[in-house]
Amino acid sequence: MSENIANLKNLALAEINAANATAEIESLRIKYLGRKGELTVMLKQMGAIPAEERPAMGAMINITREEIENTLAKQRESLSAEEFNMRLASEYVDVTIPTSKAQRFGNRHPLYQVWDDTVEIFLNMGFTMAEGPEVELSEYCFDKLNTLPGHPARDRRDTFYLDEDGFVCMRTQTSSVQIRTMEAKRPPIRIISPGRVYRKDEIDATHSPIFHQVEGLVIDKGVTMGQLKWTLNELMRGLYGADVRTRFRPHNFPYTEPSCEVDVQCFECGGKGCRVCKDEGWIELLGAGMVHPKVLAGCGIDPEAYSGFAFGIGIERLTMRRFKIPDMRLLYENDFRFLRQFN
Repeated sequence: MSENIANLKNLALAEINAANATAEIESLRIKYLGRKGELTVMLKQMGAIPAEERPAMGAMINITREEIENTLAKQRESLSAEEFNMRLASEYVDVTIPTSKAQRFGNRHPLYQVWDDTVEIFLNMGFTMAEGPEVELSEYCFDKLNTLPGHPARDRRDTFYLDEDGFVCMRTQTSSVQIRTMEAKRPPIRIISPGRVYRKDEIDATHSPIFHQVEGLVIDKGVTMGQLKWTLNELMRGLYGADVRTRFRPHNFPYTEPSCEVDVQCFECGGKGCRVCKDEGWIELLGAGMVHPKVLAGCGIDPEAYSGFAFGIGIERLTMRRFKIPDMRLLYENDFRFLRQFN
């Protein structure tokens, strides 16, 4: 039997070394070492030989198996490298050759183009970025902003609450980031907080239940309403040019006093009145005002020593004014025919 094992080993090694492809290597592995392979069959015949010869024959078969396995591995590695090099040569593509078709490149969504420009304008004015959670406690969305129970903004028809008791909600504005910043940091403070916000608004040309907002907060000694107006006008000039027309109107917000709303002249009709501006000639862009003393005091800031202003801007409306887009819904429909215009 020892002679048969030796002959089998020599034949197997010769066939393996003569193989020209990895597929042949696998076939030879099965032929000699598989469940029905020739060496496996010899191992099953061990019971037919005398007991005293079995240890020597078993050791010889194991050594032969190991030699065959090692030779298979070496030849497989060598042939794999050759086949890979052949594939590289045969599948070579010169990527420097111009293609027959013009390639289309992606571009930033118009909403995020305006987002980036808005952030850059504020950073150049000395503001820093602040972030906060989108799932927020009502305490930070309403209570600490002097928006007491009973206020319409807290109604379930206007706010997405995540619990029955109304303690947790999707933030309706990024003003909650302002509160968290005032609690964590002492004045002077000069931050902006861009992000997504959520309200139960009906979808139309200028409203959506999910939209984007950037809010700003400045707290220091001697901050005035005039500085607020200058800051917002600088933003409008940076986005729309020196000839942009704005309008500041008195308003009422529970977290600012005095408060104002800021409008920009309608880009669609030039102030004459149309569907986009609801025949008013102006489009509301943001709310702003001087931070209410109760809000400052609630965050541990002395309202006798410090004052500040805050504002909140809808980025969708900034985008619509920037690119003269008549309907906000176009920003969310992912229509390539629309989006490719803003390359």
